[in-house]
Amino acid sequence: MTTAETKLLFPGLAGFYASWRDIAYTAMRVIIGYILLMHGWLKVGTFGLAGVSGLMAKSGLEPTAAFAVAAMFLETVGAICIIIGLFTRFFAAALAIELLIGLLAVHLKAGFSVSNGGYEYILLLGIVMFAIAIRGGGPYSVDRLIGKEL
Repeated sequence: MTTAETKLLFPGLAGFYASWRDIAYTAMRVIIGYILLMHGWLKVGTFGLAGVSGLMAKSGLEPTAAFAVAAMFLETVGAICIIIGLFTRFFAAALAIELLIGLLAVHLKAGFSVSNGGYEYILLLGIVMFAIAIRGGGPYSVDRLIGKEL
């Protein structure tokens, strides 16, 4: 079976799309990393290890301290690495797994809507992290600068 590529309705836009493709991907990676960093910073700066461990216990995630440390580390150090594009595939995959655990353990029972504590937002974050894990850091990343990635 052969698949034909789609054709642009307005072929004149091809150059515009091509020139922005890498910049758009980088912007997405940086912004999603920033969003996760803000979540991690809240865990570290406001709740601390005891508070985050308490949240993990409330969600039934044992051992609570291990889950708390992992979440705090991934959402700070991992998010910074996503932002700069260092070890991008590793951290994106790890964050996607963390988000999947959060979806299943905490948000799924609340339904879809984020306004009810549901899984819509965490699903979006998780699928974006999965896509980044597949694609890697991209052209504007430390991974590309050093010429190595996982």
